[in-house]
Amino acid sequence: MDFFTAMDLSASALGAQRMRMNVISSNLANIHSTKTPEGGPYQKREVVFSAVPVKKSFGDELQDAMNGSIRQCEVTDVVKSQAPFRKVFNPHHPHADAEGYVSMPNVELVTEMANMMDASRAYEANLAAIDTAKNMAMKALEIGR
Repeated sequence: MDFFTAMDLSASALGAQRMRMNVISSNLANIHSTKTPEGGPYQKREVVFSAVPVKKSFGDELQDAMNGSIRQCEVTDVVKSQAPFRKVFNPHHPHADAEGYVSMPNVELVTEMANMMDASRAYEANLAAIDTAKNMAMKALEIGR
């Protein structure tokens, strides 16, 4: 794998993890939103990743197809969670139903914080991979002097 391919792979993963952190932040910001413009409580969003081939020349693509290809990470979609809403008894809430229950978003604080830490660690790991590739390239240049 050449230097630029390594950088492209890490850069795509950085972008994917950044998007994941943005979605998690949105989930946390709306943890108490009982009404949205669409109506009803906020629905948790989740990021869908997929592995896509690295964009290279046709010859490189052909070689990778024969040897096993290198793939980079890409955000395919952001989907709404199908988990049920939480019902909380609060008869004084303006959005309470006739029985006094309020439908709250299907966002769990602890789960979202764990997901945020996971995304942050993955982001840091990809930064370390970029730094390592850069240091290896610099050492190779020093050898050539």
